[in-house]
Amino acid sequence: MSEPVVLGIESSCDETGVGIVRGTELLAHALSSSMDEHVRFGGIVPEVASRAHLEAFVPTLEQALDEAGLGVADVDAIAVTSGPGLTGALLVGVAAAKALALAHDRPLFGVNHLAAHVAVDQLEHGRFDRRVVALLASGGHSEILLVDDIATDITLLGQTIDDAAGEAFDKVARLLGLPYPGGPHIDRVARDGDPKAVPFPRGLSAARDQEKHRWNFSFSGLKSAVARHVDRERLAGRELAVADVAASFQDAVCDVLTAKAVAACIEHDVATLVVGGGVAANSRLRAYAEQRAAEAGIELRVPRLGLCTDNGAMVAALGAEVVRRGLAPSALDLPADSGLPVTSIVA
Repeated sequence: MSEPVVLGIESSCDETGVGIVRGTELLAHALSSSMDEHVRFGGIVPEVASRAHLEAFVPTLEQALDEAGLGVADVDAIAVTSGPGLTGALLVGVAAAKALALAHDRPLFGVNHLAAHVAVDQLEHGRFDRRVVALLASGGHSEILLVDDIATDITLLGQTIDDAAGEAFDKVARLLGLPYPGGPHIDRVARDGDPKAVPFPRGLSAARDQEKHRWNFSFSGLKSAVARHVDRERLAGRELAVADVAASFQDAVCDVLTAKAVAACIEHDVATLVVGGGVAANSRLRAYAEQRAAEAGIELRVPRLGLCTDNGAMVAALGAEVVRRGLAPSALDLPADSGLPVTSIVA
């Protein structure tokens, strides 16, 4: 039996993505971002993002179809991010997917955005042949997942209890006078800094946290520690060592993320760690993950940078796995669920 061809639609935040895959083969990957429209606000504005999706969807769809050399009638199924994400943004993608599915009589699958971030790695490194632990770190999410089956069985081990990692990067960048989005700029500036210059805290890493928050993250206290440090330096009349602060902050975030993820692999007897989400593009995170995975004898799988951030290919990749297993399609009254839990892989 030939592998299914699946068209995937992503619109959970500020990227309009359309991807097309055949099994684990990427046929097309088209993306339109409204990031530049949010820069002057210093963060994502939901209404701006929703309007941008409306304007970008048809051109992005046409670009993906042209790249794959296919029409919508040539695909076997349509997958769309139904959650989690911004409600208005999700609604644009879900409505578009419903229209395509109805017009072309194709099955519709609403899938989970977070699970899709894990599934996209299969386009890069092949199907998972055993259970994996996944570390997801982005502007809105920071989780450790135990994945027994990418389409049917994901367990949430831990998550942030306040700020997500990417959110902390954005807020600290603002404190340091760096542009939005903060992640790339902190990573760039930190290369000239000393990651040990300022002893910033590692949230929920103390012995007292292990029982209740073994796999959880907290970056709010770290953000506050950076703010206090910046205030002290300025009140003392000293020039702020931006590179050192950026490097020390970045080191604290990446240290905690990778330490907990590798520990989860060891404790659950898992030999493969998958890292995904926008923060997976961070050079310090990748270096820590490579070092610690190698020391523990764990296989590390990280998609290329273009597949780490939100995109339609990841949605199509998860949709292909769902179709391959013969799972029931979603109903045409599929809702957009901004709080969809990661354990609900297919809506």
